[in-house]
Amino acid sequence: MNFTSAFLPLVYAGMLNSSDDLAPYCIPEILNKTDVIRGKIVVCELGEITAIEKGQAVKDSGGAAMILVNYEEYGNTTIARAHVLPATQISYADGLKVKTYINSTSNPVAKILFKGTLIGDDRAPVVAGFSSRGPNYASPGILKPDILGPGVNILAAWPVSVENITNTKSTFNMLSGTSMACPHLSGVAALLKSSHPNWSPAAIKSAIMTTADVVNLARQPIEDEKFLPANIFATGSGHVNPSKANDPGLVYDIQPKDYIPYLCGLNYTNRQVGTFLQRRVNCSIESSIPDGQLNYPAFVITFTVLSNSQTYTRTITNVGESKSSYTVKIFRPPGVDVRVEPTTLNFSELYQKMIYRVTFKRLASSRNNTVVQGYLIWNSDKHAVRSPIAVILS
Repeated sequence: MNFTSAFLPLVYAGMLNSSDDLAPYCIPEILNKTDVIRGKIVVCELGEITAIEKGQAVKDSGGAAMILVNYEEYGNTTIARAHVLPATQISYADGLKVKTYINSTSNPVAKILFKGTLIGDDRAPVVAGFSSRGPNYASPGILKPDILGPGVNILAAWPVSVENITNTKSTFNMLSGTSMACPHLSGVAALLKSSHPNWSPAAIKSAIMTTADVVNLARQPIEDEKFLPANIFATGSGHVNPSKANDPGLVYDIQPKDYIPYLCGLNYTNRQVGTFLQRRVNCSIESSIPDGQLNYPAFVITFTVLSNSQTYTRTITNVGESKSSYTVKIFRPPGVDVRVEPTTLNFSELYQKMIYRVTFKRLASSRNNTVVQGYLIWNSDKHAVRSPIAVILS
């Protein structure tokens, strides 16, 4: 990178044509009408057109570099891109500071310094602003999201040069999104399957969820895009930890037949459920269950004014030491009483299954129109099997 490290004049695109609402977004048609940005660093708002198109418009109009200001809803989530000119993206809050500075002086200046990759940020991992949030409206008793994985600014192999250089082997690109997090989680699942060939997909998912990290590198709760503690409908069970998932101790297994009463309980028609199974189904004679009764490694409870107690069972399978004892520890959501029976599970062999019951009771101290969270952990000498609890208080 041979871009100058000297200060350059700084201009905000929104000030070039204050009568045009699209001016802040560095639309080519607007920038082409002025030459005042020549040799300057141009501040552009995200939106309307792609970030790369903004950079091209700035470059075509003679601009030297670009500063991208984040959406308010994206907070501190910034995306690395293969820009056509020197560029940097800053948070929404920092963007407000830059625009205040520009308005405070007649000769604003700035410079962009490239210092490479910084390793070991104590805030990592942070939930991205574009990461999907719960609750799960299609099946309220199932926690979504269920797991977090790396998905922002992922550098990986790419079939062609992003600079359109034909004589190079440096075919890599930087991408972000669900399409980046998915292969990370798929890879973790594949590794677990190779290590435990007899585990079902549900067992693998359970191992990933019950061993996930809930704190960042600073040992503080994982934060969201605004650097505030992220709630359960942003983090799910936490951030994937492949090493821990390889030895979870206990798993919540689900067999294909177990989904039939679950699907029937969601009020799908016989034909719709049959589409999943590729055979005839009659939900009127199946044992329908509420979705919260599915043997899932998390609990999502919805309390209305009229309901104050709900009970669910879980079947847990020993995949750790053949002889082991687990004791439950409950971290109750505020305003909710949680009772587990039994409180101790004693296993005598591998793959032994045991059932426990959880009763959730809404307390008089609970507040309407809130979401509270907690979790329960089955602890042994070697394992801690964590199940998150989300309670929606209507």
